[in-house]
Amino acid sequence: MDTRILTTDGLQALVDALHARGFEVMGPVVRDGAIAFGRVRALTDLPAGWGDEQEPGRYRLHRRDDPLLFAFAAGVQSAKPLFFPAQEVLWRVRAGDGEASPTVELTPVAVTAGEAPVAVLGVRSCDLAAIGIQDTVLLRRTYGDAAYALRREGTFVVAVTCSHPADTCFCVSMGTGPRPGAGPGPAAPYDLAMTEVSDELGHRFVVEVGSDRGADLLAELVARGVDAAEARPADRVAADRVVAEATARMGRRLDTDGLKELLYAAAESPVWDEVASRCLACGNCTQVCPTCFCTDVRDVTDLTGGLVERERVWDSCFDAEYSYIHGGSVRASTRSRYRQWLTHKLAAWEDQFGMSGCVGCGRCITWCPAAIDLTAEVAALRDEGGRA
Repeated sequence: MDTRILTTDGLQALVDALHARGFEVMGPVVRDGAIAFGRVRALTDLPAGWGDEQEPGRYRLHRRDDPLLFAFAAGVQSAKPLFFPAQEVLWRVRAGDGEASPTVELTPVAVTAGEAPVAVLGVRSCDLAAIGIQDTVLLRRTYGDAAYALRREGTFVVAVTCSHPADTCFCVSMGTGPRPGAGPGPAAPYDLAMTEVSDELGHRFVVEVGSDRGADLLAELVARGVDAAEARPADRVAADRVVAEATARMGRRLDTDGLKELLYAAAESPVWDEVASRCLACGNCTQVCPTCFCTDVRDVTDLTGGLVERERVWDSCFDAEYSYIHGGSVRASTRSRYRQWLTHKLAAWEDQFGMSGCVGCGRCITWCPAAIDLTAEVAALRDEGGRA
């Protein structure tokens, strides 16, 4: 059961088997002119024949002349919102309707014991690494995040090799792709990993087992008579070729050699002033980043005063109020906020968590309305440091 070949019918059988086991299958779907995660019941829900064009500040979908299901780069969002939603109620208090005391719900009310576990289909290698980073940040510290832990529990992951990286991708530089499990990073474990291949031998998926659950699911398919033949040498060669071609087409490169020391030494660099002159401080980069985890907590009361909810929402270090303490914001300028974001992501994250906070997905470049490219800013800092 190490490596098997699935046809499209076999992949549909795999999706059906996950549903039969009680999973809610989430995968890439076309919605509102973009590719994002959504519910998947059939392969027709997947973006068959769709590709994407991503450049700094630009994202477009286009039709392809082939039936490939995963021939696109990173979607708008990673799998992060499935486990760490942008908004969730932490607890609520209701007026007692004549009772002596109000009713208080202190459990994470957005997560119930009856929710189906999630099976994530089509997780890219960069996003798999991001899940691993989020697991480290939110689960493995002294006080773990209870709501995140409940959502992650029992997750079934079907990863996929990225065959068509975008102009903004640089996962190879970060050691996170394009094949799931690539490099020494903290990638989350996967149950199955697929490489989509289309050549003279046909359209098929080379499926590698990553866990006992994955092997058990494939064994179930074989027992039911699903076509899941053992991979031939030619299939493995074809899968390796997909990886090699994707690596060669990587759109960006980030030199990580001595990067932490470079950023710490560049605290007063004029490069920060130049990028701040273009940065809108909109926070788009942090909203699409698969590893950012900053949040705010706010209390909301309904108009009658009978219900109070405490909710957690995504926040951004680009918000002037994010660093507010008594007397004002610590980082009052766009210059200081961009410097904080980039330095934390690529340098201080290592001191905090023992790894980089960037997986090279390129979303922050694609979705920046000012087309700011962090790889170019790092290169400018290197160049400025060299002149100094």
